[in-house]
Amino acid sequence: MTRITLVHFLPEDWDALQDSNCNGIWGFDPEDGLPYEKKLCEGTDSKGIIILGDSAAAHFHIPPEWMTPMTMSKSSFSNMALAISNEFDWPQFSLYTGFQNSTIGGWTQSLYLRLREWNRCNHRDYQNIARNGGSSENLQKYLKSMARDQQLDKPAIIFYALIGNDVCNHLPDTLKHMTTPKDMKINVMKQLEYLDMNLPKGSHVILMSLADGRFLWNNLHDRYHPLGQLNKDITYSQFYGFLSCLKSNPCEGWMNKNETLRNLTTERAEQLSSVLREITTSVKFSNFELSYYENLYQKVNAKWERFGGNPWDLLEPVDGFHPNQIASAIGADLIWEEILQKQPEIFGKQNPFNQEIIQRFGDQGGH
Repeated sequence: MTRITLVHFLPEDWDALQDSNCNGIWGFDPEDGLPYEKKLCEGTDSKGIIILGDSAAAHFHIPPEWMTPMTMSKSSFSNMALAISNEFDWPQFSLYTGFQNSTIGGWTQSLYLRLREWNRCNHRDYQNIARNGGSSENLQKYLKSMARDQQLDKPAIIFYALIGNDVCNHLPDTLKHMTTPKDMKINVMKQLEYLDMNLPKGSHVILMSLADGRFLWNNLHDRYHPLGQLNKDITYSQFYGFLSCLKSNPCEGWMNKNETLRNLTTERAEQLSSVLREITTSVKFSNFELSYYENLYQKVNAKWERFGGNPWDLLEPVDGFHPNQIASAIGADLIWEEILQKQPEIFGKQNPFNQEIIQRFGDQGGH
């Protein structure tokens, strides 16, 4: 499970003497005696970001240099211990909580960074609650790790992004083991009710639609996997088939040469997305506003192609399944721009004191 958690409590005595909420703003102005936290942050709509998700939200990544004979060397495995200990998740580069300037195959942009840039009082206020295999069925087991207090914390923006595992599994009779629309509604409502009991008033929850995984086969099946690039002998079609033979294919419904099965998997994904859409329009909650965001990766691909990029450049090369760092960076910008245009209240007002915060506190202690 991803373990990135930095959340804000309301500041103690406006952080006049210490930085109790860890946003890097503290002390008081000697000219008027007012705490900087009060002067620069009070009334600025500061809030945090939380992602409830799966391996895509946790940013699953296996370094391609481990599998590419032409680039493999002793130094290629220098980060192996770190990668394995984190279950190959890299939330520091993810669409939602990325913050590191280094790269694992693209550039870093995230909704957290955009929210921080929008209001520097949001510095370090993020939590990535995403895990490999996360689905609407098992989310409840790790949802309780959400660190938000209704009375002591600022409001939060929660992205509910379980985009694949309710239809993805490794089983040969994959269709029988997909989440049904009925169960999807039961699961999601239970989780939303839990959020309503624990989120501060004024929060927002955005339900993300499931992905259309036909994109994987359509763009990768005849291309060479990193293992086959040297001798031109292993395509993704063969790689997917090998995973199926081992009963370890992460998504039998989409990573499969059977077009009918791929279409049926997408049909179920669309049914589950419809459940999310229907909940958004029919149910109200006391402590948060509910929204729905759809077709993220179709929008990412369209924007990438306008840049002149190829669709396969948006996918992790080793597993041929997850969106990569490029897709995450483009996705963060797209979500930010669309929400800011259609529902600006979700992100709140831009802080007019941002430049003063930067001048006085620099990088606010970094990350």
